[in-house]
Amino acid sequence: MAAATDPAAAALDEARRFPGCGPEALHRLWTDAGLADVSTTPVEVPTLFADFADLWDPFLAGQGPAPGFVATLAPAARDRLRDALRARVTVAPDGSVPLTARAWAVRGVRPRRNQPPPRPG
Repeated sequence: MAAATDPAAAALDEARRFPGCGPEALHRLWTDAGLADVSTTPVEVPTLFADFADLWDPFLAGQGPAPGFVATLAPAARDRLRDALRARVTVAPDGSVPLTARAWAVRGVRPRRNQPPPRPG
């Protein structure tokens, strides 16, 4: 999102900074560690913001990667980012902004001692 308004933000994209956090990478990591029957499952939690300001205002605090980036922006660039975010989120009729937070759960089974480890593939 931020990279659309400021190409320099692409380097800070968490998907680029933490490539091992997606389901395919986690599956590969656990399989490469010798675990069998590996599965990844999304853990999704609905989050509800009272309104757009409830979503946006924490970005102005400067704490954490995204707010830290926002804090570096000139006011006009910060406004462009805010407006781009506002255009992308769904606002419910009551003004609230429903989003979904997602994490990945990974499960794997250690092979028995007399069973050879799975082959990567």
